[in-house]
Amino acid sequence: NKAFKGTFRSMSKPERMSLAFLKDVTCDFNQILGIGGFGVVYKGVLENGEEVAVKKLINSHVDLDDDQFEKEVAALFGLRHKNIVQLRGYCADSSKECVPVPVPEATGRNKHVLAEIRERLLCLEYMPNKSLRHHISDASCGLEWQVRYDIIMGICSGLHYLHTKHNIAHMDLKPENILLDHNMAPKIADFGTSRFFDTNKSQNMTKNPIGTLAYMAPEYKSHGSISPKADIFSLGVIILELMTGSKLPEYPLSEESVAHLPNEVVGKWRDRLSNAAYSQQVHTCVSIAIECVNYDKDRRPTTGCIIKQLNEVQ
Repeated sequence: NKAFKGTFRSMSKPERMSLAFLKDVTCDFNQILGIGGFGVVYKGVLENGEEVAVKKLINSHVDLDDDQFEKEVAALFGLRHKNIVQLRGYCADSSKECVPVPVPEATGRNKHVLAEIRERLLCLEYMPNKSLRHHISDASCGLEWQVRYDIIMGICSGLHYLHTKHNIAHMDLKPENILLDHNMAPKIADFGTSRFFDTNKSQNMTKNPIGTLAYMAPEYKSHGSISPKADIFSLGVIILELMTGSKLPEYPLSEESVAHLPNEVVGKWRDRLSNAAYSQQVHTCVSIAIECVNYDKDRRPTTGCIIKQLNEVQ
């Protein structure tokens, strides 16, 4: 791990790191940045002062053998886009630990065995401005409109890359999984539930849909249907939250809500919008979000269509 005294910028492949090294850079995992369904994230600092995020995986990823895990790592490392969190390295070590074994209460003795514990960790670029969840607030305060608009555009750009260049559906897009760098640029993170989709198949399915209900597309929640359109639904919910500062009030949206929402949102923003162009952007973003949360996935727009609409009012 001596290579990590330098920077990561010239790396052509993810570096395999030892557990001892990651313990060292995180000061024995003492500063938690966040806790999610697939692991705990800790802050680390390399010898050259560069900050990193170290994610200690749990559940399904720990059960993968080394070859499977390294294939997943290689796939993640291949995602190179300014709006996707970059993987720096990984750990796939094993260690021996004494673990308790259930015994009949009558014996009155605890029994332990020496077991092999698999450690699976990811080293990622550090995002100093935390997740989008920390910045969602009412239009009357918080982020200026231009910053919110740029965040929406960045999320769409990252999703477009995943959908069109890698055939990947994220399947758990939510504010907690959108991280912000020092310039408030958004980066999509946490690919624990992501799936490759086959464009030649009419449907890609799973028997065990996993995700966050508030952002989960209805066809995925009910039938386990995997597609880019599930991400589009999640995107629509995020855009509405980012613009209103609150959760989606009802689902599916009624015709009355659809009719009044654009003017209501623009009304909230009116005092903070410095020019007419921003008002048009607000209208456009609300309209896009409403299209995205359509109950019928075939009526939701693609990322390409969304980006085209956003560019027209930029």
